[in-house]
Amino acid sequence: MLRLEKISKSFPRRGIVLDNLDISVSEGDSVAVTGPSGSGKTTLMNIIGTLDKPDTGSVLFNGSSLLQMNQVQSAIYRNRNIGFVFQDHLLLPHLTVIENIMLPVAAFDISGEDFNKKKDYARLLMAKTGISDLENKYPYYISGGEAQRVTLVRALINQPAILLADEPTGSLDSKNADTLGSLLADMNREFGITLITVTHSDSLASKMKLRYKLEDGKLNEYQ
Repeated sequence: MLRLEKISKSFPRRGIVLDNLDISVSEGDSVAVTGPSGSGKTTLMNIIGTLDKPDTGSVLFNGSSLLQMNQVQSAIYRNRNIGFVFQDHLLLPHLTVIENIMLPVAAFDISGEDFNKKKDYARLLMAKTGISDLENKYPYYISGGEAQRVTLVRALINQPAILLADEPTGSLDSKNADTLGSLLADMNREFGITLITVTHSDSLASKMKLRYKLEDGKLNEYQ
């Protein structure tokens, strides 16, 4: 499904971050990328999500090059194929939980009937993640753990092919971090969504099928 070949990326002050990096990810895989701060984990995620481009190399999604797309095409690719979960939930404070979840749907020109189907799907996901009772609450009335679950549902609302989770448990206490990690693994298994997460958490990494360490610009698989 996803293949990065000979990816290199450098920055003026940091030097080489990714150095001739290769990785292949199959549909339905769950992948953890660990490594020290500044090793390039977020840069790698941004390249997969077309938020950044490598200096050299190729990025293929189902055989098509992501690097040949213009800005509009990249935006469409992200909205249709990628779900993002970040360390900070980035919920809009003036919108309710259900309105925040439905935001990605607004990027499509769909009928009222299809919109209602999406809302039904949102409620199904909310039930699975234990946040059904939060539907009409605003972000400042819910906990950090609940906010991250809202973010997870929002990331899944358009049924993306790939879920990118960048330090998703980094701002949570151990209990909420374990809950969210288990939910990510459950969503991967139940919906067959390809999951790629970067994390400092050994506990979260252990829940993934494939584990890599990013160091000196290279990815090394470990058990």
